[in-house]
Amino acid sequence: MATRPPVSTPGTRHVLPGDPPVEVTLRRNARAKRFSLRVSRADGRVSLSLPTWAPEAEALAFLHAREDWLRSHLATAPARVEAGIGVDLPVCGVPRAVVAGTGRSARFEEGELRVPPGPREGPRLKALLTAMARDRLSATVARYAEAVGRDYGQITLRDPRSRWGSCSSRGDLMFSWRLIMAPPDVLDYVVAHEVAHLVEMNHSARFWALCRKLCPKTDTHRAWMKTNGPALLAWRFEAGA
Repeated sequence: MATRPPVSTPGTRHVLPGDPPVEVTLRRNARAKRFSLRVSRADGRVSLSLPTWAPEAEALAFLHAREDWLRSHLATAPARVEAGIGVDLPVCGVPRAVVAGTGRSARFEEGELRVPPGPREGPRLKALLTAMARDRLSATVARYAEAVGRDYGQITLRDPRSRWGSCSSRGDLMFSWRLIMAPPDVLDYVVAHEVAHLVEMNHSARFWALCRKLCPKTDTHRAWMKTNGPALLAWRFEAGA
C-alpha cells in the first residue's frame, strides 16, 4: 500500500541575531500557501511555516522583515515560572503558597500546596493539579450534559498548547488540566462550551445561543481566557536538576 507524504517536514533551525538572539524553527508544509510566523503560547518557541516550493532565502527575508513584531510579541509574553517550593501557584484562580511537605506526593491542605522537597516538586504538583482538575471537570461535565440531555464519552485530560478543550464527533471530551488554575467560573465556561458541541458540532448562532444559555457570562469568561490563558501556560512543571 502506498503511503501518503507527510504534510510537514522536520524543521531546520535559524538564529535571528540580536539581543537576545531568537531561535526560529523553519518548517515546510505541503498545505501552506504563504509564510506564517507563530509564537507558541505554551513555551514561547518561534516557528515559521513556508510552502514546500518557497526558497529558504525568501522565508528568511520574511522573518527579518517582521523582526520588530516578533520581538515585541516575545517581550509581552508571560515569563516562564517554575512550579516548586517558594512560589505562589494559582488554584481555582487564587494564588496558593507552595511549601515543603512530607510524604511522597503533593497535597492541598489548609489553603497551601504542600510538596516533598526535591527534584520532583514540579511533577508532583502537576499530578495533584491534574487529579483536582479531573474531579472538578467530571462533575461539571455531568451537570451540563444533564442540562442539554445528551450523553458523552470519555473525558481525557491533556496539556495542549492551542486549545483548552475539545469535543469529538463521538462525544469524547478533552480538557487541559491547567483549567484548575483558572477561576471556577472560567472552568465552567470551557466545559459549557464543549458540552454545547454535543448538541451543535459547529460554531453557529445556535451553538453560541446554547453556550450562553448554559453560561450567561460566556463573553466575559472568553475574554478572561484570551487575556490570562498565556500566563497559565507559562507555568512549568518539569523535574528539576
